[in-house]
Amino acid sequence: MLVVHDLEIRVGARMLMSGVSFQVSRGDKIGLVGRNGAGKTTLTKTLAGETLPTDGKIERTGEIGYLPQDPRSGDPEMLARTRILDARGLGSIMLGMEQAMMDMASPDAAVSAKAMKSYGNLEERFTTLGGYSAEAEAAVISSNLKLPDRILDQPLKTLSGGQRRRIELARILFSAADTMILDEPTNHLDADSVLWLREYLKGFQGGLIVISHDIDIVEETVNKVFYLDANRQVIDVYNMGWKNYLRQRADDEERRKKERVNAEKKAGVLQAQAAKFGAKASKAASAHQMVARAEKLLSGLEEVRAVDRVAKLRFPEPAPCGKTPLMAENLSKSYGSLEIFTAVDVAIDRGDKVVVLGLNGAGKTTLLRMLAGVDIPDTGSIKPGHGLRVGYYAQEHETIDIKRSVLQNMVSSSPNINEMEARRVLGSFLFTGDDADKPAGVLSGGEKTRLALAMIVVSGANVLLLDEPTNNLDPASREEILGALANYSGAVVLVSHDEGAVEALNPDRVLILPDGTEDHYNAGYLELISLA
Repeated sequence: MLVVHDLEIRVGARMLMSGVSFQVSRGDKIGLVGRNGAGKTTLTKTLAGETLPTDGKIERTGEIGYLPQDPRSGDPEMLARTRILDARGLGSIMLGMEQAMMDMASPDAAVSAKAMKSYGNLEERFTTLGGYSAEAEAAVISSNLKLPDRILDQPLKTLSGGQRRRIELARILFSAADTMILDEPTNHLDADSVLWLREYLKGFQGGLIVISHDIDIVEETVNKVFYLDANRQVIDVYNMGWKNYLRQRADDEERRKKERVNAEKKAGVLQAQAAKFGAKASKAASAHQMVARAEKLLSGLEEVRAVDRVAKLRFPEPAPCGKTPLMAENLSKSYGSLEIFTAVDVAIDRGDKVVVLGLNGAGKTTLLRMLAGVDIPDTGSIKPGHGLRVGYYAQEHETIDIKRSVLQNMVSSSPNINEMEARRVLGSFLFTGDDADKPAGVLSGGEKTRLALAMIVVSGANVLLLDEPTNNLDPASREEILGALANYSGAVVLVSHDEGAVEALNPDRVLILPDGTEDHYNAGYLELISLA
C-alpha cells in the first residue's frame, strides 16, 4: 500500500531524515513516535502526498485517507454532512437529487421534465455507489463521533475547530480508504468517542499509521512501532506491539550504553599505551596500530540516543491589575438558527482559576474567543478591568501568523521584547539557531504549541485563556505545561479534556455551558472532564 525507498526530507537547511526505507502493508498498524519537532507530522504529510520529499521515492497503492492536525480543508460554504458523504462521491449527488425534486414541482413543464430526467440519472448513480446503505453507515460514524444532525446540517464555516476536526475524521473513516494516516485523531474527542475509535481502529483491515499521545490508543491498536530519531535522522522499525516496543527500546538503550562504556574503556587503554610508545621511534608502528584499533572500536558502535530535550516552561509573572481584570455580561452567540449559548455572565478576579465545562458544541471555544476579543458576541459585552493583559492560547493556533517567522511572531507578541531576548526565550522552547527564522507555517502541531506558549510567556499576561493547551504534546512537554499551570499566580480560564491539566490547575470554580451556570469546583467534576 505504501513503499518508501531511501526517503530524505529537509526543512530549509535542517535535515529531518535521510536514507529511510520501509513499507506499510495491509494489516500493518503502525504507531509513529518521536519527540515534538522530530518530523512526524512532516513525514505523514509527505506520505500522504501533500508535500514532496527532498529525495527518494514513495509508491502508493490504493486510496489514502489523511487526517492532518490542522483540519481547515473543504469548501467553507459546504454542509458538514455533504463533506463527509463526498468521501465516496455521494454528498454532491444528494444535493443534486434534492434540487431536482424541487424543480420537479415547477409549473414550467420543460423545467419539470428536465428535473425528472436529472433525478433519475442521479438516483441511479447514487444507488450504484451504495448510496442508501452508505448514508446509514456515515450516520453511525457521525453519531459515534458526537456529530448530531444540528451540526451536520451546518456549513463548515460555522463550526469550531474541534467540530471541523471530527468532521474530517468521520470523512476519512467513511471513505473506505485502503491506508489511513491519522495525526492525533483523539484530539477534541470525548471519552466515549475515544473508546469507539479505539475499537474501530482495532477492527480496521487496511494499513494504518497513527501519531498519538494517547497511550491507550497506541497500546491497544498498533502492531508495529516506527521510532523517528531526530538525532540520528533515521527511523527504527520495531515489529511488535507497544508494550513490547517499550521493553525492547529500553533493552536496546541499555545494551548500547554497556557496549559504549566497554569500548571506550578498551580504546582508552590502547590510546594511553600508544601515547607511551609514540615517544620512541622504534615503537612508532605499534603506536599507530593501537590508535587505529581504538578508532575502529569506537566507530563500530551503535550510537546511544541522545536524551530528548524538553521545553522549560514557566508562565509569565503577571502584570499588576485591578481586583477584577475581566468581566463579561449577557453574552450570547448563534450561527444562523443554531443557538450556542445565551445570557452568560463571567467575572474573572485576580488570581482566579476557572475551568469551563460543557459537551462538544456547547460553546467553550467560542466563549474563550470572545473573552480574548477574537469573536464578537451577538449580545452583551466584554468589560476589561484595570491593567488587564490577556494571554490567549488557541487550540488551532490562530494566534500564530503563519506567514511570519518564528522570531517575528515572538517579537510581535510583546511590545517590550527585543530580538536577543526573544531568541533566548525561544531557545528554552527548543527553537535554536536557524529554527527561529523558519516560517511558522511549516511547524508541526507540537512546535506550534511550543511557539504559542512561548509567545504567552513573554506577554506578561495576568489572565490566561487556555484552550486545550496539552494537545499535540509529548508526555515530557505535557508535564512541563502541568507544572507551569500549578505554579502560575495569575488568573486562568481553562478549557481541556485532559484531567491532569485540570488537576494541576486546581480550579476554584467551574463554568458550565451552554447555561452559564457557575459552581465551586470539587473532585466530583473531575469525572466530567474527559466526557465534556
